[in-house]
Amino acid sequence: MDAAPRPARPTSPSRPPKSIRSTKPRGLDEDTAAPPAFPKVLSSSSSSPCSAGAAASLLLHADVPMDARVWAGLPDDLLLEVLARVPPFLLFRLRPVSRRWATILHDPAFLAAHAAVPSHGPCLLTFSRGGGAAHSPPQCSVLSLPLRARYKLPFGFLPTWDPWLVGSSGGLVCFSGFDGAAFRTVVCNPLTQAWRVLPDMHYNQQRQLVLTVDKSRKSFKVIAASDVYGDKTLPTEVYDSKEDRWSVHQMMPAANLCSSKMAFCDSRLYLETLSPLGLMMYRVDAGHWEHIPAKFPRSLLDGYLVAGARTRLFLVGRIGLYSTLQSMRIWELDHGRTLWVEISRMPPRYFRALLRLSAERFECFGQDNLICFTSWNQGKGLLYDVDKKSWSWIAGCASQLCNSQVCFYEPRFDTSII
Repeated sequence: MDAAPRPARPTSPSRPPKSIRSTKPRGLDEDTAAPPAFPKVLSSSSSSPCSAGAAASLLLHADVPMDARVWAGLPDDLLLEVLARVPPFLLFRLRPVSRRWATILHDPAFLAAHAAVPSHGPCLLTFSRGGGAAHSPPQCSVLSLPLRARYKLPFGFLPTWDPWLVGSSGGLVCFSGFDGAAFRTVVCNPLTQAWRVLPDMHYNQQRQLVLTVDKSRKSFKVIAASDVYGDKTLPTEVYDSKEDRWSVHQMMPAANLCSSKMAFCDSRLYLETLSPLGLMMYRVDAGHWEHIPAKFPRSLLDGYLVAGARTRLFLVGRIGLYSTLQSMRIWELDHGRTLWVEISRMPPRYFRALLRLSAERFECFGQDNLICFTSWNQGKGLLYDVDKKSWSWIAGCASQLCNSQVCFYEPRFDTSII
């Protein structure tokens, strides 16, 4: 019997990408990175996302003469199968071709074909909250690693209140913020520009939120954990898009949180805690919290929980007391033995380039088995593939803009907010 499809894992936002040279193609605005500045995979494997993307980019941009009669004579079902395999951002360029092609992105047959093909590949979504000007629209762009290009996404369709990026999952993106004195949550699909403001929670206060998409049910959930500052005890609430309402669940046991960062994988939400020491895990299907007594590695300075593929859960952090003794390491939780097992270390030369000062802050987030590191001050991003054990620099992944956030993003036309 085939395994049931698993819910899409959410990705938590990090901070800032760097602006790069801009061009103006048809359809979506595109910023094309100069080839020497874009990531070169630091591994002997030729099947990395970037090397595969290079071949795809050359193929897509090759000036190959095509007989127009061939395309004109394609049956509709075959044409939809072809278009379903075109990178989502490039499909926007087809809209001016004809009225038929302008409406094809909403065709149920196209959406079904698009849902059946593999994901486009890793993308990084960057969100900036209006640059400080009053009522200025938010700025959003997506860096496609396979295509080596950045695409600007229009976000003027969102409500005018000041939003903050929560994260993304399965093609949807979640924001929260204050509309006057009221705390609001909105979920949208940036490609289709469909969006929904969620109803108020029962305890409608600023909360730690996580978004997860269930492709099998064609629905999504938003989980509201504790107060964002950790100083108020609030019951856990879960929003289900099928029911269009929040349900109240068990209150998280009193705990001293290590970080506001959360990780969601295999229908479980994880948070780091100091009291009790270890992890707090929330089972969404059962609606209750459990304590996992997984002790943290010794001399851990700062740690981030990162959700991997399926049930894999990673811990990323620095080890050491002084700048000359620090190193960045990655552990994976052994669920059976309830302990962290070291699986990788960042090579020293990349660690020194990413974090030049011992007190310098960094952000870390993941999708499947990819982990992205960004430095707040150095304007650099580093990608680690857990499966291939390869490291690659990502140009334009971080910058010094404190009002920007970054997270992994999967572009999908077929994911609905209804």
